[in-house]
Amino acid sequence: MGLLFSFFAVITLGVIVFAGVKAAHLQYLFGVVIPYAAFLIFIIGIIYRVVQWGRIPVPFRIPTTAGQEKSFPWIKHNKIDNPFTSLGVIVRMAFEVLLFRSLFRNTKAELRDGPKLSYGSTKWLWLGGLAFHYTFLVILIRHLRLFTEPVPYVITLMESLDGFFQVAAPVLYLSDLIFLGAVTYLFLRRVIIPQMYYISLAADYFPLFLIGAIGASGVLMRYFLKTDVVGIKELTMGLITFSPVVPQTIGTLFYIHLFLVSALFAYFPMSKLMHMAGVFLSPTRNLANNNRAVRHVNPWNYPVKVHTYEEYEDEFREKMKAVGIPVEKE
Repeated sequence: MGLLFSFFAVITLGVIVFAGVKAAHLQYLFGVVIPYAAFLIFIIGIIYRVVQWGRIPVPFRIPTTAGQEKSFPWIKHNKIDNPFTSLGVIVRMAFEVLLFRSLFRNTKAELRDGPKLSYGSTKWLWLGGLAFHYTFLVILIRHLRLFTEPVPYVITLMESLDGFFQVAAPVLYLSDLIFLGAVTYLFLRRVIIPQMYYISLAADYFPLFLIGAIGASGVLMRYFLKTDVVGIKELTMGLITFSPVVPQTIGTLFYIHLFLVSALFAYFPMSKLMHMAGVFLSPTRNLANNNRAVRHVNPWNYPVKVHTYEEYEDEFREKMKAVGIPVEKE
């Protein structure tokens, strides 16, 4: 149900733009108003979510541990997977954010003939996730050429490296192929694996369909259908300088592509995609595990009136003695 709903939701978004541009001539709405609104929602939404997360009390240190904690000198300490210092936390976070270390260490369990519980590797998931995120980043950086004039050398260099294996004109970017392959793999994994299909919801499928549609429309514009790149550059430069101009030479496919990107930006703060910011605020990742060396007191503890044993015995001493319960004071 969630799969079909997400698929038709993305198709509906494309149909809305097609009808709005072709029939109602709403180029200014889809080319200027909606992108501005989506970007505003994106910025405000991320700030709101981060502030809300930052206000949540973290009374105890609960870091996830995957190695030996620091203890006696003769016991080898795992400085990355069980960090004791702030430097160890920074290194651990760097491995997590840049290389998806916890996903690399992940395993899968399944029942086989016997029955026997068998554990296996999930390195393909790690590789697919890594390829998806890094190619997405490369594509985003490449698109900065549409918002800068002159184009920085770093972007030009990245484009040259990305199109190193030129096999046609226009230049074939490796990041485009890898990106579409990674999105397809992540989608098929959710559909083919029964356990993943069972737990997957519309919130899991919709971002995949949306991102896949963005990639597919971008590939169509670059390699198969003629697109007025000069007009697109004029539109994007107008957006970034707050003097929007909508050239009439831009085709409908570009507005569909831009609207899908805007939908992704607006959807981002309220979706699971916010793990991009949430990983930095997770107490299971951003705290050092020094509980044995330092006593951590919950600053939110409120005074509690306690009934000590001495007071308890004073209250029930005679009754305790009557039934043979030993007392400290006669």
